[in-house]
Amino acid sequence: MNLSAFASVPPAHAHPGLFISFEGGDGVGKTTQIERLSALLEAAHIEFRRTREPGGTELGAQIRRLLLHGGQVSPRAEALLYAADRAHHVATVVRPALGRGEVVLTDRYLDSSVAYQGAARALGPQEVRDLSLWATDGLLPDLTILLDADPAVGSARAGARGCRDRLEREPDAFHAALREEFLVLARQEPERIEVVAADRPVEEVAAEVAGLVERLISARGTSAQLKAFRAAARLEA
Repeated sequence: MNLSAFASVPPAHAHPGLFISFEGGDGVGKTTQIERLSALLEAAHIEFRRTREPGGTELGAQIRRLLLHGGQVSPRAEALLYAADRAHHVATVVRPALGRGEVVLTDRYLDSSVAYQGAARALGPQEVRDLSLWATDGLLPDLTILLDADPAVGSARAGARGCRDRLEREPDAFHAALREEFLVLARQEPERIEVVAADRPVEEVAAEVAGLVERLISARGTSAQLKAFRAAARLEA
């Protein structure tokens, strides 16, 4: 199967909702920022769906347990398991929500596979990206927020949470390669991926994230959504 022939040109935006992914290394604050953005959307009465990969479905929860809390998984098997989770997640959760006009917030999407398995596991970024695009029928986020911080910062935060998962226990070289690949991806797709410095106070990061989402709503949402989101953001500030 020639995956690259299919995945080289993703299909155009073809859904009424907005798809936003949060990416970055472990411990950069994705969960916190998704919670802050969720509160803004709720205050603005904008319908949204919060999810994650892996684990956004019942099948995904089982795959997550195997990948993060099970035994050793070979690199290619790891990439295929993430792709399988993503295929099911998009088909059963993400696309239906986008079709209803909702804002979908996901903690990780295909860029994580490209960085983790493609670069840090040395399987080839393009090959892993093509696999995910094939699995999802070419669905890319409308906006990807890359929370960037030195791996040492993320490691300290992840360690403070308690028991580390299998990927969090990888050596420093793995996490350095991971960060570099995320930044490479941002340079390659600046129209989609926005880099946000995550080693700042939570409120500063949240304000920048809100500004990026406001710009997306202005470009692709409705005037009513934009007005409500701006009002909610002012109240939060």
